Amino acid sequence: MICETHPLQPFLPKNAKILMLGSFPPQKKRWSMDFFYPNINNDMWRIFGVVFFGDKNYFFNSAKKAFCKEKIIEFLNEKGIALYDTAQIISRLNGNASDKFLKIVQPTNLKNLLDEIPHCTAVCTTGQKATDIFLQQFSAKEPKTGEYADFQYNNRQMCFFRMPSSSRAYPLRLEIKADIYRKMFEEIGIFQ
Repeated sequence: MICETHPLQPFLPKNAKILMLGSFPPQKKRWSMDFFYPNINNDMWRIFGVVFFGDKNYFFNSAKKAFCKEKIIEFLNEKGIALYDTAQIISRLNGNASDKFLKIVQPTNLKNLLDEIPHCTAVCTTGQKATDIFLQQFSAKEPKTGEYADFQYNNRQMCFFRMPSSSRAYPLRLEIKADIYRKMFEEIGIFQ
């Protein structure tokens, strides 16, 4: 069994209001940039573009066929959005990024991440595997996709959002996904 260690450091702005958690990055050959959600076939940055700028290509550089890492980082810092994944070490059972074929060898210690961002009052997971790992570490109920449940962590009242996957394999139109994410950002006061 070949294991991979997470190739990125957690992105944790000190002003973070929300921690967004995926499962694990795709293989490097699928990356268009050295940051989270790097695959140009993943719609996370298109969702952000639609929600905040009304333009699905706002964070995309078509000349380079890549997402604009610097533009994304500046935006995330401004809004207070932290990113990481729920798996620290994995094994790919089918050689791809599908959660269905990821064996989690070592989950991320999510409590350590929250300790680094004391102003954070919301966590969201962007897929079922990330949701399952989150629920193993926190006492929270699993909400339906697009909804949230309250939970407590270190005297912090927090919201746990279960969001749809940004993968194109998840059968939901981009505009519908963007509407669901917009509601979450409105709920926590990031989208105005």
